Amino acid sequence: MSIQFDDIETFRADARHQAASWPRALPHLPKGTHERIPLPAHAPVSELMLYRPSGGVGVPGVFVNLHGGGFVIGDWESDDPFCRLLADSAGCAVVNLDYVLAPEHKFPAAVEQTYALLVWLAEHGSAVGVDGSRLAVGGHSAGGNLSAAACLLAKERGGPALRGQIIDYAPLDLATRPSEKDTGVVELPPEIADVDTETGARFNAWYLAAPEDAASPLASPALAEDLAGLPPALVITAEKDLLRGEGDRYAERLAAAGVETEHVVFEGCFHAFTHFGPEDPAAAAWHRMAAFLARVLA
Repeated sequence: MSIQFDDIETFRADARHQAASWPRALPHLPKGTHERIPLPAHAPVSELMLYRPSGGVGVPGVFVNLHGGGFVIGDWESDDPFCRLLADSAGCAVVNLDYVLAPEHKFPAAVEQTYALLVWLAEHGSAVGVDGSRLAVGGHSAGGNLSAAACLLAKERGGPALRGQIIDYAPLDLATRPSEKDTGVVELPPEIADVDTETGARFNAWYLAAPEDAASPLASPALAEDLAGLPPALVITAEKDLLRGEGDRYAERLAAAGVETEHVVFEGCFHAFTHFGPEDPAAAAWHRMAAFLARVLA
């Protein structure tokens, strides 16, 4: 597939316009409750968007949240109100990472940046008032892929020790063409499947520097040979999502490898339901994430 670089700016502008027209889940949540904390030059990011839990909990553990967007669109602001919910409900600090995007920063740049931030927090968390020894990572869609990949990288490199990972309707197999994906037990309506497969193919072409990169477990965590020793996982999939099958199978493989795994399929839901509804399952999913974080970061 040949995609011109100019296409990405048009695509991003169209995506922003479309997202702005959609209703948001949990619209009552407050926005802009974070702190912007500048970091020293040697840190992997120039600043942190940090949400501290209300109510005073001493020095909290920390969850690194990664937004969705197919590796090429989106930013930390799309998750801003939900990070406040997680911080207060789980009693942990939340770092909302604005990771680098493709095609300006191809694979594995965002994986390496996420991992580097986890290392920095483990070593220097006390400098920003969090307990870097109690650390978890998670994300939504592409952010879930990056989270799973960062956990694999931490295992490969011997640290940092992570307490948990959240994988929320993530693309975990970039090596299989979107048009050939096994969605699981539900057959998607053609009008949804066609749009999802076309968009997925464009995302992969922008993200990967070369097609063969899709075979790397850091691009396709589902292709990792050994999942033993990974941190406890919460895997969320949506029944009517093109990515449902690979998420279900990854959860099964994690459990089979001895990883403590919670897996929940939200029936009747489509991709990105946590951000765009329906309201009741979106709220249930966020509170499930908060309960998981409260437990693993306790």
